[in-house]
Amino acid sequence: MIVGALATTVLLSGCSASGPASSDAGSDSPAVTVSTGSVPRVVDGWPTAAPAKLGFRPQRLAAMARDAKRKDSTCFAVVRKGKLAGDWNWGTPRLQPREVFSVTKSVTSTLVGIAVRDGSLALDDRVSTYVPAWRGTESRAVTVRNLLSNDSGRFWSVDSDYVKLLQAADRSTYAVRLGQQYAPGTTWAYNNAAIQVLDRVIAKATGMTTADFAAERLFTPLGMTHTRMTPDTSGRSTNAFFGLQTTCLDLARFARLYLERGKVGPRRILAAGYVKAATGRSSTKLNAAYGYLWWLNRYGELRGATDQVDPAGQPVTEHQGRLVPGAPVDLFSAIGLGGQIAMVDPGSRTIVVRIGPAKASTAGAYTLRDAARAVTWALR
Repeated sequence: MIVGALATTVLLSGCSASGPASSDAGSDSPAVTVSTGSVPRVVDGWPTAAPAKLGFRPQRLAAMARDAKRKDSTCFAVVRKGKLAGDWNWGTPRLQPREVFSVTKSVTSTLVGIAVRDGSLALDDRVSTYVPAWRGTESRAVTVRNLLSNDSGRFWSVDSDYVKLLQAADRSTYAVRLGQQYAPGTTWAYNNAAIQVLDRVIAKATGMTTADFAAERLFTPLGMTHTRMTPDTSGRSTNAFFGLQTTCLDLARFARLYLERGKVGPRRILAAGYVKAATGRSSTKLNAAYGYLWWLNRYGELRGATDQVDPAGQPVTEHQGRLVPGAPVDLFSAIGLGGQIAMVDPGSRTIVVRIGPAKASTAGAYTLRDAARAVTWALR
């Protein structure tokens, strides 16, 4: 029920495979080889190891890759304990960036976390501190934390969020000008326009465009050289709720930042406390499956990306459970329209990344449950 909605709608949510010993037009074999000598083979900066040496059942991992291909994926990658177990590419070269839709939201959350660590803003700051137009209005009490948790109470409708926001030349201006629907903290909605307001918050707090801040403080330190945030058509705003262009292996670098609790090598990018708050517990009682713009596998009341906005305190859709019942409770993921996935399982130190078209294939939609099989099925 809810899992299907997450996979098939906005979670904003001739093929060939590549191998490290070949060009990006190789066979269907995984893009790893057993290391020879003392220097591990490297694929786009990732050291590799044979799946069996990383604790996977190779045939099952290969079956997962075949399933990803069948569901029109353009790339699929699995990392465990810092090493690449497999990297498959179909139709799109490994290093060619592509749109990952609402995976962007998790990047935006990370930028907020970096700014918090810098002391440029605080989660309980009122958004009106950075958006003067909200001062003295019903939105004056909305906090940065509310925007990250999707419980801001800002106006939401399907037409506003998925038509008019996308058509707006300046998306941040459109988002700021929407009204307040409910009091902050009283209702949950997967609100793209509310999240887009974080573009204004980040830019005002840091003195840089959101895209420039991301490039300097996140993508460059992580070695995400094939990744960028995109501007809207006005050129005055950075797309904060979708629009990230990246690759499977760059997304794996992003996921690793959270697996390593905010560090890349010896360098700290995010506070460990922010990582825990964003991905280690539900950010609101209104949706157990949501952190700070990350999807969680926590048990409780679940809300999906396309559920209608609740009347405050009166859920329209009730569903108790977890997104992936058989997977670890601390598993979390960035998820985008069409089954874009950057999944992290801290317990097994496994990362799974999948990118594909927004439209589900005739073989069915790719979902978080598919990615989680790397942990629930493919591990020994």
